[in-house]
Amino acid sequence: MTTTTAVPVQSLPAGPARRGGTRRARRSVYPSWFYIPAIALYIVFFAVPTFASFYFAFTRWSLFDSTFIGFDNFVQFFQDPQLVNGFIHTFEYGFATSAIKVVLGLALAVLLTSPVLGRGYLRAVVFFPVLVSTIGVGFIFKNLLDPFHGMVNAVLGAVGLPKPGWFTDPNMALGTIAGVDVWKGVGIATLIFMAGIVAIPQEYYEAARMDGASSWRIFRSITLPLSRPAMGTVVILSLIGGLRSFDVIWATTGGGPGFASDVIASVIYKEYQFGLYGLSTAGNVILFLVVTAIMVPVSWFINRREVEL
Repeated sequence: MTTTTAVPVQSLPAGPARRGGTRRARRSVYPSWFYIPAIALYIVFFAVPTFASFYFAFTRWSLFDSTFIGFDNFVQFFQDPQLVNGFIHTFEYGFATSAIKVVLGLALAVLLTSPVLGRGYLRAVVFFPVLVSTIGVGFIFKNLLDPFHGMVNAVLGAVGLPKPGWFTDPNMALGTIAGVDVWKGVGIATLIFMAGIVAIPQEYYEAARMDGASSWRIFRSITLPLSRPAMGTVVILSLIGGLRSFDVIWATTGGGPGFASDVIASVIYKEYQFGLYGLSTAGNVILFLVVTAIMVPVSWFINRREVEL
């Protein structure tokens, strides 16, 4: 007859689950510590300036003192025709450049992911403007499109075509700047769309070709719906960039001629130059609230459609 000796549970060696739990408890301390520098930078460089801007928007302030004046800055903002025009131009510029980047970026991405001759070279050409400084791009186009001494108008005049005032005509200035912005930023949109298209399984395309689907049908039924996540990213990034655009406008026209190409960012900068710090801060707050009010529902709609896919 064999007898067995009961071993106390406490003396049993730790099993895999217990050892794994101990390791997880030990490792969980490090990610928490890693969050602290990021949180500190976020608070110092974003949270504190944001709340301070909301406070100073209700004051008339300088570097030495501030006086609380309530909503006077906001009332003056919407009563000033220059500020209201800049507000309207911001929407026109932001939505126009965003829409063009989405359409043109998708078309270029479809072209550059197909077996076209010189595909690598074309990809480099499309992406090259992204690498150039925005201020540098602005100065380059300001000289190229100069109505009197620019290379573009010189070529147009040589072949007998009219020489428009690209940046000096009030009816053309904002549209010309939008074209420069699209040339500068469409490479990013194209790159994002290319990544989305390349990620689509090739089995879908092979099955569609075996069924005799045309190129347009393949694009409409496979490429377009399955690249919707990439399209959402392009829409969000380009719309935020367009609504906040300043550097290319300031480098080309400075908001001129007159106020024809002024947007909210350039108007705010001019108000700072004139010493109207409270009014310009109120403009920043309004721009922040407007961009947030637009982007939150747009992001929600895009994410909801992605979940439905």
